[in-house]
Amino acid sequence: MPTARLNGMEIRNWQDFHRESQSAFGFPEFYGRNMDAWIDCLSTLRDGDGMSQLMLGPDEALDVEVLCAGILRRQAPEILDALIDCVAAVNERYAENGEKPALSLLLR
Repeated sequence: MPTARLNGMEIRNWQDFHRESQSAFGFPEFYGRNMDAWIDCLSTLRDGDGMSQLMLGPDEALDVEVLCAGILRRQAPEILDALIDCVAAVNERYAENGEKPALSLLLR
């Protein structure tokens, strides 16, 4: 299963989160750096539309691994909470289209 890793030690604010996400997921240069854009980019992992350098097959899922999640929880709990909610929102979009969930969140 493909994996994208976010380093919780490097995320202290939203700017850090979006920098880590852009790098981990291969978002394009014009990525909007907000959670709506994050959801939009990861809602196309099976479409191959260039919103991420990652590409999934029809039944494949991407593990989103958050390293040092406990540190992230202490440094920026609102970001971790938003990440959890947004992973669910991405998976809901796939479900609405009759597809299997595309993201699995792993807190390490």
